[in-house]
Amino acid sequence: MHIYEVLRRPIITEKGTLMAENNQYAFEVAMDANKVMVKEAVEKRFGVNVLRVNVMRMPGKTRRFGRRVSTTPSWKKAIVTLAPGQTIEVFEG
Repeated sequence: MHIYEVLRRPIITEKGTLMAENNQYAFEVAMDANKVMVKEAVEKRFGVNVLRVNVMRMPGKTRRFGRRVSTTPSWKKAIVTLAPGQTIEVFEG
């Protein structure tokens, strides 16, 4: 897998902005990406030092469209902890 296919998008939520105070950032990543791939992708893409990566699978939710019941696709989320004093500008504004 190419390094630019690992990170899909940053997850910018209220909780995500509070985590940024602790040098933690959340990303949606590819389903077949592992912790090592995520660490390398973040370090090369943003030029920062990654201390820790936590990865979790988020299950799809059941949604209703009128009478039809459908599920949204499952996805994978990664919480990346950076070295003290480093930030990612996407989350800062």
